[in-house]
Amino acid sequence: MRRIKTTFLFSKMKIQLKGRRFETIEEIQAESQMVLDRLTKKDFQGCFQAWQRRWDRCVHSQGNYFEGDG
Repeated sequence: MRRIKTTFLFSKMKIQLKGRRFETIEEIQAESQMVLDRLTKKDFQGCFQAWQRRWDRCVHSQGNYFEGDG
């Protein structure tokens, strides 16, 4: 569960901050906070729904191995 949350957040941050250079830690923190502040309820709902689909696949597999999210 933790991996899904961090993947969701870090992918959003990576897209917004990629290729930029920062002079101070404070600049990094401020820009990162702005990215997080712009996340919407819809962003989190989509993440949660994707997590639920993966969770359902795990439950339905009844312990059998499967790959990917497809």
